[in-house]
Amino acid sequence: MTRFLPFALLALLPLPATAQNVDCDNAQMQIEINFCAEQEWIAADEDLNAAYRGARAHMRTIDADLPANLRGAEVQLRDAQRAWVTFRDAACAAEGFALRGGTAEAMVIYFCLARLTLQRTADLETLTEPY
Repeated sequence: MTRFLPFALLALLPLPATAQNVDCDNAQMQIEINFCAEQEWIAADEDLNAAYRGARAHMRTIDADLPANLRGAEVQLRDAQRAWVTFRDAACAAEGFALRGGTAEAMVIYFCLARLTLQRTADLETLTEPY
C-alpha cells in the first residue's frame, strides 16, 4: 500500500482548469509542465501495456510448444513484470526526492516513469523477436 503513496499524492496536485488546452510544446508554468510530463507517462504506459500483451501472447506460444514440465514462460514474464513495476515505482519515487516538496517533484517523477516505461517497452518488444 505504501508503494502507491507517492503516486496518490500526485493525484492531489492541482491541474490547470483547462488541462486539455495546455500546449505541451510551449508549457511554461510548472503546473503545465507537470501535466505534460504526466501525459508523456500515460502515453508510454499505453505502449507498455500493448507490448506486454504481445509478449504474453508470445510466451503462451512458447509454453504451448513445450512439454508440461518445462512450461512457465508466461508465469515468469508475469512475475518479472510485477517486480519491474515495483522497481519502477520505487526508483522514480527516490528520484523525486531531489525536489522533495517542491512544485517540480511531480515533473521529475513523471519523467522518470515515462523514461523507465519506454525502456521496459523496448525490452518487452525484444522478447517477441525471433532469435
